[in-house]
Amino acid sequence: MIPSAQQALALHRKYGSSDRTVGHCQACARISKTLSERAIQRGHPVNEEAAVAGALLHDIGRTKTQKVDHGYVGADILAKEGVDPVVVEVVRRHVGAGISPEEAVALGFPPGDYIPRTLEQKIVGFADKLLDGDRARPFEEEAKRFVKKGHDVQRLRKLKEDVDAAVGADAEKLVLSGAQAVEEARDQTSPRRI
Repeated sequence: MIPSAQQALALHRKYGSSDRTVGHCQACARISKTLSERAIQRGHPVNEEAAVAGALLHDIGRTKTQKVDHGYVGADILAKEGVDPVVVEVVRRHVGAGISPEEAVALGFPPGDYIPRTLEQKIVGFADKLLDGDRARPFEEEAKRFVKKGHDVQRLRKLKEDVDAAVGADAEKLVLSGAQAVEEARDQTSPRRI
């Protein structure tokens, strides 16, 4: 089963996700939908439904842990719930810019490759990196954070390059211009304060 937005929300409720986590996942889903649609328009075989569902559920593992293992913990939750394996793998591989088999062993993960390989996995992983909570932010902010934490920034940059190639444009600019339009519309419809 590829969960609908309502089914994903029900899973978040069932496992006790915070409102902050749900809001972040919903923002990630909006970005993933935009990037998936663009990749499809360019002729790439992206399962948009799976990408959006994976984005909606990518942090469900945070109900059990706030550590780097939340990706595979969330994937295990979803597998037990009967979620489609394509979505399960999106969730398993979204952490950082991916985790190699060697890094997985060092972190105490179950043996395996946690690097995003499919476009759905790459799109959701990239969308997640463009967010601070539920707000879009520049890619370089995440790159600086990667460097500061000693993460593989080249792997992060390669993730961006792969998504850029799939959408035929700078994916960050597509996302940030869309986020700015949303903010401007929100400002125009909000009551003015005097």
